[in-house]
Amino acid sequence: MQAEYLTIALSKGTLLKPTVKMFNNVDLPTKGLDEDSRSMVFTYDDPPIKYIMCRPTDVPIYVEQGAADLGIVGKDVIMEQARDVFEMVDLKYGYCRFVVAVPAELGNIGIKDLNYKRVATKFPMVAEGFFRSHGLQVEVIKLHGNIELAPLMGLADIIVDIVSTGRTLKENNLVELLRIMDSTTRLICNRVSYRTKYEQIQPLIETMQNYTTGGNGDGNKAV
Repeated sequence: MQAEYLTIALSKGTLLKPTVKMFNNVDLPTKGLDEDSRSMVFTYDDPPIKYIMCRPTDVPIYVEQGAADLGIVGKDVIMEQARDVFEMVDLKYGYCRFVVAVPAELGNIGIKDLNYKRVATKFPMVAEGFFRSHGLQVEVIKLHGNIELAPLMGLADIIVDIVSTGRTLKENNLVELLRIMDSTTRLICNRVSYRTKYEQIQPLIETMQNYTTGGNGDGNKAV
């Protein structure tokens, strides 16, 4: 009798290529797995796996609600959404970092000088949590794109965003003032699936953990 399919939600975009590379290295099926395909579901029988192609921001929702057993998504999305899922493995690719950035002329101010400032960001939960943890009151303005434009147009004093090289900040005359946290790609798991499909999921978790540690990992287990 064939085992039940294991469903994995994949993030479209920049994370897909390194995810496919990892799957190849841990002997998971990838034939035909392509973001440009019209298919949104990719089904394989050996082993019995289904991949569903999602926007990164949708991956934790699919996993939390049980539409997917596992998901691959950036830590930045996990932190912002705070969904009720297990975070199982740091896959160590897709690096970026959350930063507080300011116009270059304010590059020498201290964190206390940020009190009562207006902050533009795509990540209001992360931003509010960070400033609250430092005892600062700020006005958070949520935007969906072009965060760097906000200080230039007087909409906000500072921004909280994710960056990798910092090139976009520099091009918009912004500088990194503070680093909030680093972000890499993570494997997340539905809480119920971890128990009901343990025999399928745990070996996969351990395989991915071993891959990311060069064969020396012992797997992360949910508690």
